[in-house]
Amino acid sequence: QLQIVESGGALVQPGGSLRLSCAASGVTLDSYAIGWFRQAPGKERAGVSCISSIDDSTYYVESVRGRFTISRDNAKGTVTLQMNNLKPDDTAVYYCAAVFYSAKCHVVPNEYDYWGQGTQVTVSS
Repeated sequence: QLQIVESGGALVQPGGSLRLSCAASGVTLDSYAIGWFRQAPGKERAGVSCISSIDDSTYYVESVRGRFTISRDNAKGTVTLQMNNLKPDDTAVYYCAAVFYSAKCHVVPNEYDYWGQGTQVTVSS
């Protein structure tokens, strides 16, 4: 069973940057498509970005496009989400999710089998 752990959440000022990491204990994520989701207080869980397990194709929702970058760290077997030019509306708990050997890379929660417990990102002055 895959155990997903997110890290890197913090308090940051508007315009600042953070890098989130998604990892699995004892297992690399090379064979998993990875999605990032976020949930703000009182809001539905929403997709952010994803990366395929087949060809490493990526997808970003419009609100983060040009600011966020998802990528694989092949040496570590992890996936990172680089977040630049952060805005207060980016404040949320960020979740990493995985599905084995999938090229779908959609930000649809029901398509992912394994979820981390979330890491808090707060953007405030």
